[in-house]
Amino acid sequence: MHTRSTTPMWAAKVGYLLSAAALIALGGRMLFSPQIAAEAFVTLLGILTAVFGAVKLLGYFSKDLYRLAFEQDLHGGILLLLLGGMLLIRPETGTVFFCVVFGCLIVLDGILKLQIAQESRRFGIRSWWLLAAEGALAAVLGALLIFRPFESAAALTVLFGLSLLCEGLLNLSVALTTVKIVKNQLPDEPGDGKGR
Repeated sequence: MHTRSTTPMWAAKVGYLLSAAALIALGGRMLFSPQIAAEAFVTLLGILTAVFGAVKLLGYFSKDLYRLAFEQDLHGGILLLLLGGMLLIRPETGTVFFCVVFGCLIVLDGILKLQIAQESRRFGIRSWWLLAAEGALAAVLGALLIFRPFESAAALTVLFGLSLLCEGLLNLSVALTTVKIVKNQLPDEPGDGKGR
């Protein structure tokens, strides 16, 4: 029997890692230099959001062994592609809308990562607790972005940077701990419940 090609899985994992690193870098830049130009930030975030959406779609269809990291990424990938495109086409989108949308996405991703942490525990992945802690923190930071308890632009920029940094670390942890690629993985059997 032929084994499945691991190329799509490797491409998805590397793309996920690079996207996570870019989120960490952008979040750190905002956190430590909150005076970043709004237009440059929106353009960078639009590109990163669209690329991460494409990576999520690639991951969803890659069928890695555990199927934890990418299981819920079909809808998220499409949504991120649309949002990234909107940011690139309409960079003048209002700050309130911007914070609410990204806050909602971060809350949703944090909650999904809590589910991944729970499933990781059942798989015997030792670092499930780290995924759970990072997912909970991301959800809290996303909620703060939605409700914006700070009025000053600098404080909001720092909060946004912290949210992106946390989201990047969460995605990095998920990619490193739950994406399992084996060279001799067999294709799914029809009707085994594992296929998409």
